[in-house]
Parts: sequence; structure tokens; C-alpha cells
Amino acid sequence: MPGPPPNAEPPRDCPLCPRLVAYRGENRTDHPDWFNGPAPSFGDPAARLAIVGLAPGRQGANRTGRPFTGDYAGVLLYQTLTKFGFARGTYDARPDDGFELVDCMVTNAVRCAPPGNKPLPLEEATCRPFLTARLDQLPKLQVIVALGDVARRNVFKALGQKLPAGTAGHGARFEVGPYVLLSSYHCSRLNTNTGRLTPAMFHDVFRKVRAHLGEHAA
Repeated sequence: MPGPPPNAEPPRDCPLCPRLVAYRGENRTDHPDWFNGPAPSFGDPAARLAIVGLAPGRQGANRTGRPFTGDYAGVLLYQTLTKFGFARGTYDARPDDGFELVDCMVTNAVRCAPPGNKPLPLEEATCRPFLTARLDQLPKLQVIVALGDVARRNVFKALGQKLPAGTAGHGARFEVGPYVLLSSYHCSRLNTNTGRLTPAMFHDVFRKVRAHLGEHAA
């Protein structure tokens, strides 16, 4: 008889990555009112679209407990999802704002905030089973948007696929197992402030998502 499915979300005090556990402890000491734990995925369990980021920001999801909530990256991401019909309500950068995702789930390749926003390769590998389980447990999933090259690499590995040769550019499209994967530059303040990623470029990615999925969920 098969056992229960693998966990898609790490426990609140996940002990697997010592460096991230230590950093979590530092943040708890300095800011006991913050979430300070593995940021759980956010969205619709019947989603056809999954968005995969790299890791929680210290003052973003690590503070609020919701992916891309509380730092600038969430403003562009959630405004864009609203524009293309994947969200409803008003995003107010706090987890109790009533904002909801529709036909979409947002998660991260690494669930705990890393020092300097840079997880180590070992930490990516250690956390990857949660990403695999999260994607596997979206029964209607068709499209994945990877925010940044590290997220893209982790999606390929989480799905047991080999990375294609070369570096993906913004807007690149891949067939990854049964899914379409679209690559985007990360919607970080650094990328938007330098013009590496403009709102129009980001919107183009989600225009492709809509073209693939159609206007409404099945």
C-alpha cells in the first residue's frame, strides 16, 4: 500500500540546512515579531500556473510569511498577476490583506531566507524535494514561470530533467516533461531599477502564459 505523498511544504522549524537555521535564529532574536521560517507556498491548489522564485527575502516573505509579500518584487509580480486575471483583491503587502491568487500558485526553490539573498547549491539541493512535491501536487498544472536563472535550474532538476545547453534569456520557452516552462528575469528592485527588466517585458511573459492557458480556468 503506498504511503502518504511527500510533503510539499517544509515544517515550521525545518532543521535541514544549518546555515539557514542559524540565520533564522538571528532574525528571530533581532525581530521576534517576524515570521522567520520557511515561507509556505501561496495560491490556488487547482492552479494551472506555478511561479517559482529563488528564496524569501529577509524583509519580504521571511518577515510576512507569504511569498513575495513585503518587498518590492511582490509589487510588480502581484500587479502583473492581477492584470492578467491570476489574482483578485488588493495587494497591500501584508498576509491579511485579503489578496487571492486565481489559477496560480507562487512558491520558491528555497523556502528559508538565505544570508545575502544567496542560497548555497547544497541548500538548493536539500530543499528541492519540497519543490518537486509542490509541483507534483498541482494536478492541473500546465505552465511554470521561473523567476531568474537559479529558479529555472531548480525547476528542471526538481522535475528530473536535464538542463538544456546554454543560458536562457528572458522569455525563453522550454518543454519540461508535461509542462511549459517560461523563463523571466527576476522581478527584483535591482533588475527593475537598472532597466534589465521593465514592466512591459514582465507583462510579455504573462501574455504568453495567457495565450497558452486561454482566458479562463477549465
